[in-house]
Amino acid sequence: MENNHRILLAEDEPKLGQIIQEELNRQGYQTDVAYDGLIAEKLFNQHPYSMVLLDVNLPYKNGLALCKEFREAKKNVPIIMLTSLGEINDKMDAFNLGADDYIVKPFHFNELFARIKVFLKRTDSASEAGEKLVVGDLEIDLLDKTVTKKEQVINLTAKEFALLALLAKQKGKVISKQEILEKVWGLSFDTGTNTIEVYISFLRNKLDKPFDTKLIHTKPGFGYFLKEL
Repeated sequence: MENNHRILLAEDEPKLGQIIQEELNRQGYQTDVAYDGLIAEKLFNQHPYSMVLLDVNLPYKNGLALCKEFREAKKNVPIIMLTSLGEINDKMDAFNLGADDYIVKPFHFNELFARIKVFLKRTDSASEAGEKLVVGDLEIDLLDKTVTKKEQVINLTAKEFALLALLAKQKGKVISKQEILEKVWGLSFDTGTNTIEVYISFLRNKLDKPFDTKLIHTKPGFGYFLKEL
């Protein structure tokens, strides 16, 4: 099985890195492994990656610094952080720097691979669709993965874009947290964290606060919807 996706894995534990690389290669992905931050930086600048897996505690240049750098260089590449740090502050740091997802070690490999497939499938689907979604003065290009509001470009991470696209496709319909978890995060269960609320807040800060028209709305006890009111 082969596909056209190339993945960058930055992991300083050689054994773990090799296991992940072998499984990803077996599933048809081309996978490059970097065992320190400087090598990861060099590889990222040399190749067009479909996804980046970043350990936080990398030698020479840590994963959070790389996440910020990669996000600034390539707005839409999905970035998943891999780390043994489980505190919510570390997660918030990663999200604020542009990470799309965050998996705490030790994790089940099946969970990691499932999340990777969700991201890459979404990328493929958007490319195939090649359509634009319009809600009020907001325009979402699923092919180019760009968002504009009142002709002003809004820079979103891959996860923010996926959440916004899901809301826009429903045309004002209220979407539950469970459905968002399944379709955006690829999870069939509620992790008990406030991840969705955090991302809704990110979108509001970028799409609503700088403008007069507010598009992202909450229906308490039910979920969220996107509509010009």
